[in-house]
Amino acid sequence: MTRNSRLLLAAAGLGIAGLAHADYTVTMNSIDEKGVGQSIGTVKVSAGPNRGVLFTPNLKGLPAGTHGFHVHEFADCGAKEKDGKPEAGEAAGGHLDPKATKKHGGPTGLGHLGDLPPLQVDAAGVANKAVLAPRLELKDLGGKSLMVHAGGDNGSDQPKPNGGGGARIACGVIK
Repeated sequence: MTRNSRLLLAAAGLGIAGLAHADYTVTMNSIDEKGVGQSIGTVKVSAGPNRGVLFTPNLKGLPAGTHGFHVHEFADCGAKEKDGKPEAGEAAGGHLDPKATKKHGGPTGLGHLGDLPPLQVDAAGVANKAVLAPRLELKDLGGKSLMVHAGGDNGSDQPKPNGGGGARIACGVIK
């Protein structure tokens, strides 16, 4: 092998390594206006099969139904005062929105980058169906938080802002 071939291979290897990002396993906890509570399981976060990011939950103890599921801007699941009273998970900030769209658009829309497909919870309170966020990359997620809301998500700011998911009920820090 020539010196130039070795340099070319080394450069290619550095390029690939520079693009690689490790998977995350996010411990999710119940949250309320008093702060962070007990663990309800984990969400594995990994590169999608073709593109995007795959979120694979292994959660229990959630209310049955469809829940808003989002990446939030700060790595903090604590309660914080909002409108004069403590609110669950407010320390996590809003939905991840690095392009400042200030718009909720769902996972394939033109709004917040942190808008994920809704989380489905079965009648036993278990969520284990993976969802794909096609616009995200693993490199976007470190130092953020993952949030579950009490209600569903309609992928719009109408009739209620941020998909209408309402209160924050579970959160985990992506690290």
